[in-house]
Amino acid sequence: MSYSCRNLWLDEQGQDIAEYSVMLAVILVIVVGTVRLIGSNAGSIFSQVGSSIQ
Repeated sequence: MSYSCRNLWLDEQGQDIAEYSVMLAVILVIVVGTVRLIGSNAGSIFSQVGSSIQ
């Protein structure tokens, strides 16, 4: 019993998946935040350029 518990505790295969999922979540948050920020600013800039051309 103690041998199997020790093997589960020392097994590191699940850590790779957890680390990659956390890294992916952080990257997605950064990308979504950047796209939302640039998207709202780009929309107002295009509106200003369109108004000045007319």
